[in-house]
Amino acid sequence: MTVVIWIAATMLGVAGLLALIRIVRGPAVLDRIVGLDVLLSCLIGGIGLEAAFNRHGTTLPILAVLALLGFVGSVAVARFAAGDEDERSGEREGRP
Repeated sequence: MTVVIWIAATMLGVAGLLALIRIVRGPAVLDRIVGLDVLLSCLIGGIGLEAAFNRHGTTLPILAVLALLGFVGSVAVARFAAGDEDERSGEREGRP
């Protein structure tokens, strides 16, 4: 069981490192937002892995709050980006 935990933790660590690289080097704001979303998912996975390894459920409310925060943040950014894209397309076509 310990080997599985170490493999999963290593994979989450590598994914988090790659997400940090995307956040730093991302050419667009949306690339950075996606990187932050992936980093939050890695954090949720790491906390869940720790809870499974130690066999306690006290971190489940924290996992639920982080998942909700990630979802709401992604939806808010998507709506903001869609509204910004609509404004840009209206300016190109000559509409107010």
